[in-house]
Amino acid sequence: MAEKRDYYQVLEVPRDASSEDLRRAYRRLAKQHHPDVNKDDGAEERFKEINEAYAVLSDDQRRAAYDRFGHAGVQGMPTDFGINPFEIFEEFFGFGMGGGRRSRRAPRRGADLRYDLSLTFEEAVFGAEKPIHFARQDTCSACQGSGAEPGTTPVRCATCNGSGEVRQVRQTFLGSMVNVGTCPACGGAGETVATPCKACRGSGQQRLEIDRLVPVPAGVDEGTQIRLSGEGEPGVNGGPRGDLYLVLHAKPHRFFRRRGDDILLDVSINLAQAALGAKISVPTVDGDEAVSVPTGTQPGRVVRLKGKGVPHVRRNGRGDQLVMLSVEVPRTLTKEQRELLEKLGATLGADAKPQEKSFVDSLKDLFGGSAG
Repeated sequence: MAEKRDYYQVLEVPRDASSEDLRRAYRRLAKQHHPDVNKDDGAEERFKEINEAYAVLSDDQRRAAYDRFGHAGVQGMPTDFGINPFEIFEEFFGFGMGGGRRSRRAPRRGADLRYDLSLTFEEAVFGAEKPIHFARQDTCSACQGSGAEPGTTPVRCATCNGSGEVRQVRQTFLGSMVNVGTCPACGGAGETVATPCKACRGSGQQRLEIDRLVPVPAGVDEGTQIRLSGEGEPGVNGGPRGDLYLVLHAKPHRFFRRRGDDILLDVSINLAQAALGAKISVPTVDGDEAVSVPTGTQPGRVVRLKGKGVPHVRRNGRGDQLVMLSVEVPRTLTKEQRELLEKLGATLGADAKPQEKSFVDSLKDLFGGSAG
């Protein structure tokens, strides 16, 4: 049987190496010789040798016995790794052997927040600067996120020695099995706070009320989302902040309706204006606009006002305003009006004329889709 090599030689460190030196050496060599990475003959035995050496030298009691008596001093002593060998999988492949388990001390991004912002019809069309007020968690200004009362500092957890994990070794018919779990004393942080910060009660965070003035671009629509980067909850262990998402809601207008970047407006004209033609004034989002009603206008006639719609969000220009004309039939008539209409009716004839297209079919042709 081959003689065991000196554990310090195995890890390529001097005999006065610190715990951190041992840890760095172990991680470097274990990654280099892991059987799933290194396919050379002897890589598996070399990996076992590295783990065995680190298991002894990372334990203060076992290391002291080894320094005094060599390999004979640690025979029969229980094995407890100072590092989880399966962390090597996480560094190479981004996941652990336990189905994606990652260190609780790794940086994590903060949570995103949502804010529902109400806009008038005009604000959605032309854009606006809107004040918002919301609450979020932030780093405690008193302890700077440490959770310790100012003037004190967190200390390394005595239970897990700062690793954030506890390990138990069980002997099975397959050999020694190491169970790794979150340290119950520090919750995986690796540190404990003897004197919690009074301002945040040791959480390291405090709730703040935030005011912002947000620019809303022109042309946004109902349900549009705007992302404010870094305005969400703070990250954990130095991770980046989350984002704040504004969800926009446009209030309905008294007269205008929206169809994409076009604005629709229903306007009623009387019988005389429809028959003889007229010049009328209609409202737009830019102010009143003069519109010519052609002679003989039929119900459902659409007059298009170019460039009077909603600004395009991702390109220059604007949509149009579509003025939907309907002919208003009077419900009551004066004696003079009745006589005039009777004379007109006598000249037009009384026979009904079937239409080739319904009003709804005309709308379908206009918009290129269904109308309902």
